[in-house]
Amino acid sequence: MDLQRVPDDAGQDMEWTPRACTLPTAERPLRLAEFDALFAEAVTRVRPTGPGQVRLELRPDPAVAARAAELATRETGCCSFFTFTLTTTGGALALDVTVDEPHIEVLDALAARAADRSTAGTRP
Repeated sequence: MDLQRVPDDAGQDMEWTPRACTLPTAERPLRLAEFDALFAEAVTRVRPTGPGQVRLELRPDPAVAARAAELATRETGCCSFFTFTLTTTGGALALDVTVDEPHIEVLDALAARAADRSTAGTRP
């Protein structure tokens, strides 16, 4: 997988997007910051659920659900290899993220970043 280096808010390079991403380069740091904010403010646990699959457990709050859904919808507009499934059940909220085999490195980078920035700090 050919990943691009995208600087994070501290100016450090983070492997994040494949070259196939159609989001304009100038907008990528902004999208990255949106994901970082979601991870820091709403993710309580990150766990792999199978090959090419990770579950982000979120604070069960309607505003968090709306924010995650909106961000996931925009992300699939530029990186169509992602499948996001938002589930709420029994007072829990989860965002399942799935990719095909050629994009597992991208998912691994997303999961590691989510774990690093989440409220739980749990590594997958």
